[in-house]
Amino acid sequence: MRAAATMSGTAAASGFVFLLLSVPVVQCENGWGVRYTSTEICVPRGSTVDINCTYTYPSRLYDRDVTVQKTFWFIKDSNGIYVDLMTDPEYSGRVEYLCENNKCTLRISDLRETDSAVYKFRFTTNQDSFTGSAGVTLSVPDLHVQVNAPVKGKSINYAKLKCQSSCRLPDHLTYVWYKNQQKKIEGASYSAWFDSADTVSCAVKGLEDLHSPSLLVRSQNGWDVRYTSTEICVPRGSTVDINCSYTYPSRVNDREVTVQKTFWFIKDSNGIYVDLMTDPEYSGRVEYLCENNKCTLRISDLRETDSAVYKFRFTTNQPTGRFTGSAGVTLSVPDLHVQVSTSVEGYSYNYAKLKCQSSCRLPDHLTYVWYKNQQKKIEGASYSDWFYSADTVSCAVKGLEDFHSPSLLVQSQRGWNVRYTSTEICVPRGSTVDINCSYTYPSRLYDREVTVQKTFWFKENQFNVDLKTQSQYSGRVEYLCGNNKCTLRISHLRETDSAVYKFTFTTNQESFTGSAGVTLSVTDPQLQVHVRRSTANPYPTWTELTCHSSCQLPDHLSYVWFKNNKLVGWKKYFLLQHFNAGDNYHCAIEGHGRFPSPTLSEFTPLHKATIMWK
Repeated sequence: MRAAATMSGTAAASGFVFLLLSVPVVQCENGWGVRYTSTEICVPRGSTVDINCTYTYPSRLYDRDVTVQKTFWFIKDSNGIYVDLMTDPEYSGRVEYLCENNKCTLRISDLRETDSAVYKFRFTTNQDSFTGSAGVTLSVPDLHVQVNAPVKGKSINYAKLKCQSSCRLPDHLTYVWYKNQQKKIEGASYSAWFDSADTVSCAVKGLEDLHSPSLLVRSQNGWDVRYTSTEICVPRGSTVDINCSYTYPSRVNDREVTVQKTFWFIKDSNGIYVDLMTDPEYSGRVEYLCENNKCTLRISDLRETDSAVYKFRFTTNQPTGRFTGSAGVTLSVPDLHVQVSTSVEGYSYNYAKLKCQSSCRLPDHLTYVWYKNQQKKIEGASYSDWFYSADTVSCAVKGLEDFHSPSLLVQSQRGWNVRYTSTEICVPRGSTVDINCSYTYPSRLYDREVTVQKTFWFKENQFNVDLKTQSQYSGRVEYLCGNNKCTLRISHLRETDSAVYKFTFTTNQESFTGSAGVTLSVTDPQLQVHVRRSTANPYPTWTELTCHSSCQLPDHLSYVWFKNNKLVGWKKYFLLQHFNAGDNYHCAIEGHGRFPSPTLSEFTPLHKATIMWK
């Protein structure tokens, strides 16, 4: 039988429904069996997929009629614990079972990349249980534009583009193509002439809200930079390679073109091309591996502050022979956190399946090391175990064990829980901070409805003493609580406010406290001005000033700049066309002018200001 694919349904809120038909896979043991219609399915993000199976069982066993009592689907890597997808919070509202006459279809809507997994069917009878062991591998890839047939012209180029993914999507799909964010055509491919700044993206017809990343299709008269990848996500502490290739005409104005310099810089340098090799933040951590018109930027010991857009630039012996890869590569260096993907509650302990997650998708090949109560337990992509109410778990990438995630309290407490948005916060003295949490509790207990009677915050060393009752917080503390969320707002912060804060709530049945807490650090921010100067750009006299802090301040804070004590700017970066003798500059956090950086002038010694030349 030849594999075939059909599609039914129309584009709806949850996208297409994909029905896959192929050679069936059968497991049969003495009359017990599960037959999957297909073992591999690849469908686009945002759509709806149907995963089908049929099952058989003996009519009688041990002289008794066999009757089915339960049918359900689960994920392959549940480690022997068959957790019904209907109970998994990651699939809440997106899973449906369509079962009758010994057939059962798993329908998953609004598909996400994280739904990529192996799905299995299991049924339980009054005699025994049976699982279809092979399972169905579901892949939910993102799209990307691939250039298949570029033909370069003088100022424009012709290209044939295809909409691709990491696995083979159904052949019958129609794609919608966008040029410079405007819809152009529908079709399997897109061929056209493109100007140097044209960008193109694609989407599956019916799922137009889920575009591929935009691709810059360009010629630039033979000048070009192409990046191997435009988005990279790697864990803190690791080493990353960012790759590109570049081209240039062999001759310009009857002169042979030769490359004189190649370097990488950060997008937000505001037109000042500052070689990363000269940036003290990257000192000893950056290496260029360049040859044969290819150049790799290698950054080691990655930090969260390395998250940025990186670009490549080369200069030649021609007066106008400078070229920059304008698209750039977005590097994300996230911290890890433990996520509870599946939980089955017991009375005093609970079974949980945990995943090591980040704010962006890390490479799939990574192996994680898991720690329970600070003791190493296993290595693997996930960790499933039974946990008591006080057990804590953290994870790290194998080989980077010094960079643990924050510890998570894996607790059942029969539905009682508190989760904090952040476990560490650093803010300047005199400002206002919001500390956030959410909480849960069972709807009924001892046959009575559970209702919340009181919520409050307290300091770790002052157990269960409401902050609002403490004189040192009088008039400075506010609770913003509703819909099982509660924010502690503290204004006019003092250094003595530095502490671990916890949330507790009381119901008509019991009380519960979030044991992990949030560590708040209140300090006078030690600001410093960093200076960058460049001679490799059209404005060699320009200088870039950057305001740096001694601790990782919240992103929403704004910076202000002063020239000769007069306000002149409102950004973290400040550009000067000329650094005139006699002028001096300093920065501060907006609203906190009493904590300025040291004053910088043309004559500031190097030990008081970081100055980079290129």
